[in-house]
Amino acid sequence: MKVLVKEDHRAPVVVSMVWYCAGSMDEMNGSTGVAHVLEHMMFKGTKEVGPGEFSRIIARAGGRENAFTTKDSTAYHEQLHKSQLPLALRLEADRMANLLLSEGEFAREIKVVMEERRLRTDDQPRASLYEAFMATSFQVDPYRTPVVGWMTDLESMQVEDAREWYRRWYAPNNATLVVVGDVTAAEVFAEAERRFGPIAARPLPPRKPQTEPPQHGIKRLNVKLPADQPYLVLGWHAPSLRDVERDWEPYALEMLAAVLAGSDAARLERELVRTARVATAAGASYDGVNRGPAMFIMDATPATGKTVQELEQALRQQIQRIVDQSVSEEELRRVKAQVRAGLVFDLDSMFSQARQIGALDNAGLPFDSLDLLARKLTEVTAEQVQAVARKYLVDDNLTVAVLDPQPVAVRKPTPPPPAEHAH
Repeated sequence: MKVLVKEDHRAPVVVSMVWYCAGSMDEMNGSTGVAHVLEHMMFKGTKEVGPGEFSRIIARAGGRENAFTTKDSTAYHEQLHKSQLPLALRLEADRMANLLLSEGEFAREIKVVMEERRLRTDDQPRASLYEAFMATSFQVDPYRTPVVGWMTDLESMQVEDAREWYRRWYAPNNATLVVVGDVTAAEVFAEAERRFGPIAARPLPPRKPQTEPPQHGIKRLNVKLPADQPYLVLGWHAPSLRDVERDWEPYALEMLAAVLAGSDAARLERELVRTARVATAAGASYDGVNRGPAMFIMDATPATGKTVQELEQALRQQIQRIVDQSVSEEELRRVKAQVRAGLVFDLDSMFSQARQIGALDNAGLPFDSLDLLARKLTEVTAEQVQAVARKYLVDDNLTVAVLDPQPVAVRKPTPPPPAEHAH
């Protein structure tokens, strides 16, 4: 088991995160959503800790805990006083090796997950559009399936599916412990060895590559759902970060997204929302830290009286302007200052530090490269931003998704989203 420690002595607090390199991208057809289902089941007890007791123990110790599942990983985290770190590690080691998966608890929890899917996706038109967008953009890569799983798979899932997933991936040699806070590396290593050392490693299944073939031409989809407004998503296939030192395109793509939508002064807000008034909101995003492929995404809501066709044309014109004219040095300096400020703000949070370290490690990147990542972003040139726009934001890479709003028959009050796991 890998153990990563970052000492931060500003407050007597510690964040502990156990990352398993197993997310929805590792699932098989017919059992989508099982990674997320097991995340829920990890709070349902062991021989030593009863169902739901994990959360109550951490709360009694004055801490907070939760978990999340992504396409790449599943992570469990606690934030508490530094004196309580041994407690968190004892509980995590216990459920790594001794989880009980009962029929009754599974039958109750799968209903919770299905309701979560209804609330977060099926009843949310934009989330449903994005789900369809990903399933269309990717033909082969497992990123095409939703983390929560397809409803038909959830309906047919059995407790044995969760048991098999647990047996397959929940082993110390498929896990990384990340600890950030007012501790010393030596004491964390010693406690981790004490708690996790007795758990035997297990052979891991081979991960077969599922490489996305080249796209040839624009993909378009139109999704009709009850909604108040149209919504538009444009997404281009793009490279992920694979070599922190030598790669430059991922950094340039991140700066391109910031030029377009990094602040209220960015191009989309300034020119499409406030000046041309073709959109009420517009954004751009890129995240290159993934085990799988990345996408560069733009999304927008048309203003009253404007069509999605006009909005798509306006978004494309913004890209074409960068391809033809690049970006100004002044604009790039402003964006770099904003990016640096954001990175500094993230480092102010122990939880953010732990999450960044764990995400880098899970993606196969050096866990200690946060400073290098920040420096590489500030070294991006205007020519590099122009080059990635010209190379990747082309029609052969593009998927366009449109939410076609249908009449909303009855307005239901929107319930609060469920917690990341059910207590």
